[in-house]
Amino acid sequence: MDRIRIVGGNELAGTIPISGAKNAALPLMIASLLTDDTLTLENVPHLADVEQLIRILGNHGVDYSVNGRRESQQKGYSRTINFSARNIVDTTAPYELVSKMRASFWVIGPLLARMGEAKVSLPGGCAIGTRPVDLFLEGLQALDAELDVDNGYVVARTRNGRLHGNRYVFPKVSVGATHVLMMAASLAKGETVLENAAREPEIVNLAECLIAMGAKIHGAGSSTITIQGVEALSGARVRVIPDRIETGTYAMAVAMTGGDVMLEGARPDLLQTALDVLVETGAEITPTNEGIRVKRNGAGVAPVDVTTAPF
Repeated sequence: MDRIRIVGGNELAGTIPISGAKNAALPLMIASLLTDDTLTLENVPHLADVEQLIRILGNHGVDYSVNGRRESQQKGYSRTINFSARNIVDTTAPYELVSKMRASFWVIGPLLARMGEAKVSLPGGCAIGTRPVDLFLEGLQALDAELDVDNGYVVARTRNGRLHGNRYVFPKVSVGATHVLMMAASLAKGETVLENAAREPEIVNLAECLIAMGAKIHGAGSSTITIQGVEALSGARVRVIPDRIETGTYAMAVAMTGGDVMLEGARPDLLQTALDVLVETGAEITPTNEGIRVKRNGAGVAPVDVTTAPF
């Protein structure tokens, strides 16, 4: 599509189903590498990044099946997908796959924790500084991993076949590194404490998934996460949280144009600060059993001051 032509001036009305969060679905899919049982994920969005990660996981030997798929449905609908990593056939993530999606680098944590080794391309190939992953590597080294960088690949191994728990303080908040270290520590020997950890809802969703698989995790959603490593993880059935970015975008659209829209399946607790700001502008925000109802009458939009910060 070369152009999008928008004719404004109309209020918005109706119901919009909110899809599953891509930023939650991707780490949950990668967590399937931690167990030889089946991990079932509900509310997985139908997006290009999800399809790409399915191909990447397939390279490692992960099988998948989709429940209730109807090809006649429009793209964007959510699905239930079963992931089975019973047989890991390859612990190498090549550049041609990792370069297409930065999140695919995250497989280094589960592969290392479960298989004792991993060879994963740097997202920028040999150009190490293109997409730095220093926090990932420092954190894995804190868990007693042996790491080398060879021709654009991170070659990682465990000592005596297993990672070992430790305390790691993130120099700066990193969602991706928090995901990876939380997954890796779940199968490490002993206790791991992650300080200055990311606090996003997607971190909590992953923790809930790992706990359902048998992990022992406390503090997800706070800046300190404690993980007691276990010998093995089992399968589980977990629901991907609704996308707070999609929810906020539609809510702001209604606040701008006026109207009355039900954001079906949305959860206000995932973006309460943003909703509070919309209320200050004059929008009506009403949580319901179905989701979030957003309304604004014909009055003008009030100005507000906003200061952003990490979640």
